[in-house]
Amino acid sequence: MPTTNNTYAYVRVSSLDQNEDRQLDAMTALGVPPERIFVDKQSGKDANRPQLQELLDAVRRGDTVIVESVSRLARNTRDLLDIVERLTAKGVDFISQKEKIDTTTPTGKFMLTVFGAVAELERGYIKQRQAEGIASAKRRGVHLGRPVKKLPENFGELVRCYERGKLSFADVLAETGLKEATFYRRLREYRAGKRR
Repeated sequence: MPTTNNTYAYVRVSSLDQNEDRQLDAMTALGVPPERIFVDKQSGKDANRPQLQELLDAVRRGDTVIVESVSRLARNTRDLLDIVERLTAKGVDFISQKEKIDTTTPTGKFMLTVFGAVAELERGYIKQRQAEGIASAKRRGVHLGRPVKKLPENFGELVRCYERGKLSFADVLAETGLKEATFYRRLREYRAGKRR
Protein backbone atom coordinates (compact mmCIF):
# COMPACT_ATOMS: atom_id res chain seq x y z
CA MET A 1 0.00 0.00 0.00
CA PRO A 2 1.47 3.42 -0.91
CA THR A 3 2.34 5.75 1.95
CA THR A 4 0.91 9.29 2.08
CA ASN A 5 1.15 12.02 4.68
CA ASN A 6 -2.21 13.78 4.63
CA THR A 7 -4.19 15.03 7.60
CA TYR A 8 -7.96 14.52 7.58
CA ALA A 9 -10.59 15.71 10.02
CA TYR A 10 -13.94 14.31 11.07
CA VAL A 11 -16.66 16.61 12.39
CA ARG A 12 -20.07 15.54 13.68
CA VAL A 13 -23.11 17.23 15.18
CA SER A 14 -26.13 15.26 16.35
CA SER A 15 -28.83 16.93 14.25
CA LEU A 16 -29.40 19.15 11.22
CA ASP A 17 -30.18 22.21 13.36
CA GLN A 18 -26.93 22.02 15.33
CA ASN A 19 -23.99 24.10 14.17
CA GLU A 20 -20.65 22.52 13.29
CA ASP A 21 -18.76 25.85 12.88
CA ARG A 22 -16.81 25.55 16.14
CA GLN A 23 -15.41 22.16 15.13
CA LEU A 24 -14.72 23.34 11.57
CA ASP A 25 -12.86 26.40 12.86
CA ALA A 26 -10.71 24.18 15.11
CA MET A 27 -9.81 21.86 12.22
CA THR A 28 -9.04 24.78 9.88
CA ALA A 29 -6.81 26.31 12.56
CA LEU A 30 -4.87 23.02 12.61
CA GLY A 31 -4.26 23.39 8.88
CA VAL A 32 -6.65 20.70 7.64
CA PRO A 33 -7.78 21.73 4.12
CA PRO A 34 -11.58 21.97 3.64
CA GLU A 35 -11.61 19.15 1.07
CA ARG A 36 -10.25 16.77 3.72
CA ILE A 37 -12.82 17.64 6.40
CA PHE A 38 -15.71 15.16 6.55
CA VAL A 39 -18.93 16.32 8.25
CA ASP A 40 -21.89 14.23 9.42
CA LYS A 41 -25.08 15.69 10.86
CA GLN A 42 -26.60 12.76 12.70
CA SER A 43 -26.47 10.79 15.90
CA GLY A 44 -23.28 8.99 16.77
CA LYS A 45 -25.17 5.98 18.14
CA ASP A 46 -23.69 3.76 15.46
CA ALA A 47 -20.86 3.99 12.96
CA ASN A 48 -23.09 3.79 9.90
CA ARG A 49 -22.65 7.46 8.91
CA PRO A 50 -22.03 8.38 5.26
CA GLN A 51 -19.21 10.88 5.73
CA LEU A 52 -17.46 8.71 8.30
CA GLN A 53 -17.54 5.80 5.86
CA GLU A 54 -16.17 8.03 3.07
CA LEU A 55 -13.37 9.17 5.38
CA LEU A 56 -12.49 5.58 6.30
CA ASP A 57 -12.36 4.70 2.59
CA ALA A 58 -10.28 7.78 1.69
CA VAL A 59 -7.44 7.50 4.20
CA ARG A 60 -4.20 5.67 3.38
CA ARG A 61 -1.13 4.48 5.26
CA GLY A 62 0.73 7.42 6.79
CA ASP A 63 -2.38 9.64 7.00
CA THR A 64 -3.71 11.14 10.23
CA VAL A 65 -7.34 11.60 11.28
CA ILE A 66 -8.10 14.36 13.78
CA VAL A 67 -11.32 14.90 15.75
CA GLU A 68 -12.24 17.62 18.22
CA SER A 69 -13.34 15.01 20.79
CA VAL A 70 -13.76 11.22 20.88
CA SER A 71 -17.51 11.79 21.39
CA ARG A 72 -17.63 13.22 17.86
CA LEU A 73 -16.28 9.96 16.45
CA ALA A 74 -18.28 7.43 18.49
CA ARG A 75 -20.80 7.29 21.33
CA ASN A 76 -19.83 3.91 22.75
CA THR A 77 -16.58 2.12 23.47
CA ARG A 78 -17.17 -0.72 21.03
CA ASP A 79 -17.73 1.60 18.04
CA LEU A 80 -14.85 3.84 19.09
CA LEU A 81 -12.41 0.95 19.31
CA ASP A 82 -13.72 -0.61 16.07
CA ILE A 83 -13.19 2.65 14.16
CA VAL A 84 -9.71 3.20 15.60
CA GLU A 85 -8.80 -0.43 14.85
CA ARG A 86 -9.88 0.09 11.23
CA LEU A 87 -7.67 3.18 11.05
CA THR A 88 -4.76 1.37 12.71
CA ALA A 89 -5.09 -1.59 10.32
CA LYS A 90 -4.68 0.85 7.43
CA GLY A 91 -1.65 2.43 9.07
CA VAL A 92 -3.55 5.65 9.87
CA ASP A 93 -2.88 7.64 13.05
CA PHE A 94 -5.71 9.06 15.19
CA ILE A 95 -5.65 12.24 17.26
CA SER A 96 -8.36 13.65 19.53
CA GLN A 97 -7.73 17.28 20.42
CA LYS A 98 -9.84 17.59 23.55
CA GLU A 99 -8.54 14.47 25.26
CA LYS A 100 -4.97 14.89 23.92
CA ILE A 101 -5.01 11.37 22.53
CA ASP A 102 -2.47 10.35 19.92
CA THR A 103 -2.47 6.69 18.84
CA THR A 104 1.15 6.83 17.74
CA THR A 105 2.03 6.41 21.43
CA PRO A 106 1.20 3.56 23.87
CA THR A 107 -0.13 6.14 26.35
CA GLY A 108 -2.41 7.53 23.65
CA LYS A 109 -3.81 4.08 22.89
CA PHE A 110 -4.44 3.45 26.58
CA MET A 111 -6.09 6.86 27.07
CA LEU A 112 -8.36 6.23 24.10
CA THR A 113 -9.69 3.05 25.72
CA VAL A 114 -10.16 4.76 29.10
CA PHE A 115 -11.96 7.82 27.72
CA GLY A 116 -14.24 5.68 25.58
CA ALA A 117 -15.16 3.56 28.61
CA VAL A 118 -15.82 6.63 30.77
CA ALA A 119 -18.05 8.20 28.11
CA GLU A 120 -20.07 4.98 27.81
CA LEU A 121 -20.34 4.71 31.59
CA GLU A 122 -21.70 8.27 31.81
CA ARG A 123 -24.33 7.55 29.13
CA GLY A 124 -25.32 4.45 31.10
CA TYR A 125 -25.76 6.57 34.23
CA ILE A 126 -27.89 9.07 32.30
CA LYS A 127 -30.16 6.27 31.00
CA GLN A 128 -30.38 4.78 34.49
CA ARG A 129 -31.38 8.16 36.00
CA GLN A 130 -33.99 8.65 33.27
CA ALA A 131 -35.46 5.19 33.93
CA GLU A 132 -35.51 5.85 37.69
CA GLY A 133 -37.21 9.22 37.13
CA ILE A 134 -39.87 7.65 34.91
CA ALA A 135 -40.50 4.84 37.42
CA SER A 136 -40.77 7.38 40.26
CA ALA A 137 -43.23 9.51 38.29
CA LYS A 138 -45.37 6.45 37.50
CA ARG A 139 -45.46 5.45 41.19
CA ARG A 140 -46.72 8.96 42.01
CA GLY A 141 -49.43 8.58 39.37
CA VAL A 142 -47.94 11.13 36.98
CA HIS A 143 -49.09 10.45 33.42
CA LEU A 144 -46.18 10.42 30.98
CA GLY A 145 -46.51 10.97 27.27
CA ARG A 146 -49.36 12.57 25.36
CA PRO A 147 -52.46 13.57 27.28
CA VAL A 148 -55.30 11.05 26.96
CA LYS A 149 -57.98 12.41 24.63
CA LYS A 150 -61.42 12.45 26.27
CA LEU A 151 -64.12 10.48 24.54
CA PRO A 152 -67.28 12.30 23.54
CA GLU A 153 -70.26 11.62 25.81
CA ASN A 154 -72.10 9.94 22.93
CA PHE A 155 -69.25 7.49 22.18
CA GLY A 156 -71.43 4.45 22.95
CA GLU A 157 -74.16 5.71 20.62
CA LEU A 158 -71.62 6.36 17.84
CA VAL A 159 -70.25 2.84 18.27
CA ARG A 160 -73.74 1.33 18.03
CA CYS A 161 -74.50 3.34 14.87
CA TYR A 162 -71.17 2.24 13.36
CA GLU A 163 -71.78 -1.43 14.23
CA ARG A 164 -75.27 -1.29 12.68
CA GLY A 165 -73.93 0.31 9.49
CA LYS A 166 -75.70 3.63 10.09
CA LEU A 167 -72.38 5.52 10.24
CA SER A 168 -69.29 4.97 8.13
CA PHE A 169 -65.92 4.45 9.80
CA ALA A 170 -64.73 7.83 8.46
CA ASP A 171 -67.79 9.51 10.00
CA VAL A 172 -67.11 7.89 13.39
CA LEU A 173 -63.48 9.06 13.30
CA ALA A 174 -64.60 12.57 12.39
CA GLU A 175 -67.20 12.62 15.18
CA THR A 176 -64.82 11.29 17.84
CA GLY A 177 -61.73 13.17 16.66
CA LEU A 178 -59.66 10.00 17.12
CA LYS A 179 -57.12 8.42 14.81
CA GLU A 180 -57.83 4.90 13.57
CA ALA A 181 -55.50 3.02 15.95
CA THR A 182 -56.66 5.12 18.92
CA PHE A 183 -60.32 4.51 18.03
CA TYR A 184 -59.83 0.73 17.98
CA ARG A 185 -57.96 0.82 21.31
CA ARG A 186 -60.64 2.95 22.94
CA LEU A 187 -63.34 0.71 21.43
CA ARG A 188 -61.72 -2.35 23.09
CA GLU A 189 -61.56 -0.45 26.40
CA TYR A 190 -65.22 0.57 26.01
CA ARG A 191 -66.36 -2.99 25.30
CA ALA A 192 -64.28 -4.38 28.17
CA GLY A 193 -65.85 -1.82 30.51
CA LYS A 194 -69.35 -2.85 29.41
CA ARG A 195 -68.63 -6.51 30.17
CA ARG A 196 -67.64 -5.78 33.79
